Amino acid sequence: MLKKIRLTLAILFFAAITMLFLDFTGTMHAWLGWMAKIQFLPAILTLNVGIVVALVILTLLIGRIYCSVICPLGVMQDVISWISSRRKGKKRRFSYSPAKTWLKWGVLVLFIVALIAGIGSIAALLAPYSSYGRIANNLLAPVYGWGNNILAYFAERADSYAFYRTDVWIKSLPTFIIAAVTFIVIAILAWRNGRTYCNTVCPVGTVLGFLSKYSLMKIRIDAGKCRNCSLCSRQCKASCIDFKNHVVDYSRCVDCMNCINSCEFDAISFDIARKFPKQSTANNSKAQETDTSRRTFIITALATTATTALKAQEKTVDGGLAVIENKKVPERTTHIEPPGALSLRHFALHCTACQLCVSVCPNGVLRPSTDLSRLMQPEMSYERGYCRPECNKCSQVCPTAIHPITIAEKSAIHIGHAVWIRKNCIPLTDGQECGNCARHCPTKAIQMVPSDPSNPDSLKIPIINEEKCIGCGACENLCPARPFSAIYVEGHEVHHEA
Repeated sequence: MLKKIRLTLAILFFAAITMLFLDFTGTMHAWLGWMAKIQFLPAILTLNVGIVVALVILTLLIGRIYCSVICPLGVMQDVISWISSRRKGKKRRFSYSPAKTWLKWGVLVLFIVALIAGIGSIAALLAPYSSYGRIANNLLAPVYGWGNNILAYFAERADSYAFYRTDVWIKSLPTFIIAAVTFIVIAILAWRNGRTYCNTVCPVGTVLGFLSKYSLMKIRIDAGKCRNCSLCSRQCKASCIDFKNHVVDYSRCVDCMNCINSCEFDAISFDIARKFPKQSTANNSKAQETDTSRRTFIITALATTATTALKAQEKTVDGGLAVIENKKVPERTTHIEPPGALSLRHFALHCTACQLCVSVCPNGVLRPSTDLSRLMQPEMSYERGYCRPECNKCSQVCPTAIHPITIAEKSAIHIGHAVWIRKNCIPLTDGQECGNCARHCPTKAIQMVPSDPSNPDSLKIPIINEEKCIGCGACENLCPARPFSAIYVEGHEVHHEA
């Protein structure tokens, strides 16, 4: 019963958190957004004392149940390990191994130093929730998007608007590669040895493992009933049961309950600490190996495709005749972070690079950075869209770095300012009227004035009122100049309100 309860909760949590990253409409976040906020690292970074205390108390009561139920990366490893067991036909394939104490504590120290030093890319590489977020956003989301587009294709032909097409593209090649490599490494470890990653690399696992040694309820082995058959050890995916000495390494035990189901002599239980009678040496010598079939459970097959290239986007054409050249990213002196990030420093220190905001951005504005100093952390760029005044989805879903803001508050936050590039402006390069930037500026920060002050009838060029400009990027995105816009946005290191 304990194992069934744990499996049911794990599947529900895993499916819900995965959908947070796949649902590009943002609908799921209204109901399930709290699941991202109860992850251990986001709670630490936001100083959410209530959640941190709750997780600590939960661990002190029943051990590392967080790793088996709440952590999506942990559940993903269980799924891969389960598939491996079925393919190999070995339901009992594990064995006890000593803890790699020096390695897991060394990784934890590196993780803490990276957080304190503000090296977010290193911390993000090691954080389990962030790692799974990148895997879901870069590997699973494209498959989900293609499936949605197929349904949208048939829905259009049936005059239905139940589905709509979404763009599927590589937002950052370095981040895509990192996500793919992370998945491959963790998958290999889980395929071969179950929870190796959790107990040797994961910093959250190390912290919770230390606490779980003092938990009230634990896996207990009754030496008087044990026959040293080793079935519990061979079912333990954390490799933490030393059946010969009837000892469990509680710092590695993730409360999967597999050992309880495997024991045929009712020698293992999950309860409050109590002493069992010692088993005699004579009984130990009579131990014999048994092999019986165990009950299996049915779960939805994990559709994980580590794609190496995404579907090429169709060419954009003007009137079906001329191909429109794609825009290139301008060289910004200061990069741009979304409204609610407060400042570049605040964002860098608090962002876990889980990319939940990237997955939910409907305008293609947010994408992972390729800069080594903030690798994988999101930044804004306006080649595919601009930050629309009526959208605040990123601030609603981010568990750590972006403060929740209302639509009214967003319209007053200055995240950057527009800069005009004279040599790229169409009225001056092509001798044609334009004014696209001024027409679409939501704050009316751009006005068109004659290019020749002495001639009121001369072609008009833009001037920018930086006091009104909020840095939304509408001007940059809608500027028809190619490949570089004649107007682009420079970010502000510290955001301020009008």
